Amino acid sequence: MTARRRPGQTEAGPAERGDALVGLECVRCGAAYGVVDLFTGCPRCLADGHPSNVAPVYRLDAVQWTRDGLSRGPATMWRYRELLPVHGDPVTLGEGGSPLLPLPRLGRAWGIDHLYLKDESRNPTGSFKDRLAAVVVTRAREVGAHVVAIASSGNAGAALAAYAARAGLRCVVLTTAGAPAPLVTQMLGLGACLVATPTARDRWALLRQGVETLGWYPAGNFHHPPVGSNPYGIDGYKTIAFEVLADLEWTVPGLVALPVCYGDGLWGLARGFREARRLGLVDAEPRLVAGEVFGPLARALADGLDHVPEVPAGPSVAFSIAAGISTYQALRALREGGEACVLDDGELLETQEALGTVEGIFVEASAAAGLAAVRRLAARGRLPRGAPVVAVATAGGLKEIEAVRGRRPPIPVVEPTLAALRAALRQTYGMAT
Repeated sequence: MTARRRPGQTEAGPAERGDALVGLECVRCGAAYGVVDLFTGCPRCLADGHPSNVAPVYRLDAVQWTRDGLSRGPATMWRYRELLPVHGDPVTLGEGGSPLLPLPRLGRAWGIDHLYLKDESRNPTGSFKDRLAAVVVTRAREVGAHVVAIASSGNAGAALAAYAARAGLRCVVLTTAGAPAPLVTQMLGLGACLVATPTARDRWALLRQGVETLGWYPAGNFHHPPVGSNPYGIDGYKTIAFEVLADLEWTVPGLVALPVCYGDGLWGLARGFREARRLGLVDAEPRLVAGEVFGPLARALADGLDHVPEVPAGPSVAFSIAAGISTYQALRALREGGEACVLDDGELLETQEALGTVEGIFVEASAAAGLAAVRRLAARGRLPRGAPVVAVATAGGLKEIEAVRGRRPPIPVVEPTLAALRAALRQTYGMAT
């Protein structure tokens, strides 16, 4: 698709959007574009049959960041607004600033000296998608859009609905009939116009028509094979990298692991760590690890491919990342210093349970993929020694509850006697009283 503007929209000049943002650049071929909307990625690569996303480009010499100066900014992701691709007042619900929590008990159990969890469930709608949605909706408002839209299994749809409501825009979410009930309820409660399709790919076909015919502003992908989400929104994820570094007092982690599907978060983190190094805030970048379910990125890396092949996919407890294909942006992030771990449902559920019962943090099964990858690498002696290790948990556990309920015994109903209570605790939970 060629660069697109809304009626009456002109390309913003540097004075309007801030001095740092200069345009977009193809992630694959490096072709340069202005500050426009390229909803299906780079037109040149698309024409060549190698779809690739684009990414914002900034004049970093216009950004005068210091460690001390950044510490005095607002306690949200907008502390880093000079490297976010929007101008004017942001649409915000206080997203960002999520805690970086030490996990001392799991660290000791797994032999990891400095293990941390970046808990993105603390964002307004309970997932890291709020960072993307805040930037996308701000951009949509700038260009005069009236409807924002996305194809989503839940977390991105809930985030987009919330920020659209905040901005006074309508939000259309195209989902599937099997979307988890808690997420459906959340999306409806936030005002989303929610419509289901027979298959996941049908959502993309409908979203494309809404964008091209009705003028909707898309937050996410609708091309097959996928290129990734709205490139302006992806830069919201850079702020996770900035926050991790700041919370570690600018010590670079040895490894950062996160759940990955189409790689928006992975690519955003890679960009954030790179920009921090180029700005002189740190002198290195961490190794990045993608926790995935079916392994398209692992296959691409193992076979030395310059594209991501589609691999067989099926049911998984990790509904948020359960796809058999990924994107070039994700592959590039890993090829520049990382790897992919293919995780099964058992590993995800065991890690989710360990995090909840040992450290008191309840995340969805998909969100445990980063920590599950860390656990796998630790067991194989493949973690960097001495350096901090960070897992990003992308969403809270109340987003999808059936997997957890299925692993727990039925709740016992007892007579109101101490003897009955003690017996139930012993028999059901193994608790001696």
